[in-house]
Amino acid sequence: MRPYRTGTIPADAPLPHLTVRRVTDWIMHRPEQLTETERKCLDELCERSPALATTTQYARRLASMVRERRSEHLALDVWLADVRLDGQRELRTLAAGIRRDRAAVLAALTTTHTSGAVEGNVTRIKLLKRQMHGRANFDLLRRRILLSP
Repeated sequence: MRPYRTGTIPADAPLPHLTVRRVTDWIMHRPEQLTETERKCLDELCERSPALATTTQYARRLASMVRERRSEHLALDVWLADVRLDGQRELRTLAAGIRRDRAAVLAALTTTHTSGAVEGNVTRIKLLKRQMHGRANFDLLRRRILLSP
């Protein structure tokens, strides 16, 4: 435990248990937010699998566009063209879906409005409804919704 107390990670430290969820989290986080061990593991996986390296690059580019709300049509078009020419089947399928809903995707990237508050209320109402488990009528559900915080 002594090497860990200094804050450095020993070179022979065991690698964390790899799961799809964990690797996906590493890919979707900003590279500067990853710990050294996570970055090392992801780099090692990308070296072993060129397909994963390519997927990581495309996923990070798309995540960056969404995070920064870059509204340039060109950035999205370039990403879609790159994926069409170079990406794996799954990425091409995602790109085809984005192309089909291009107007909605561009609106999401350019508009500052969000439906988050509405979605939150819908989730709260569904929770209250499930808690009652069909034991009451609409009037009681309405009262619970109006009186709940």
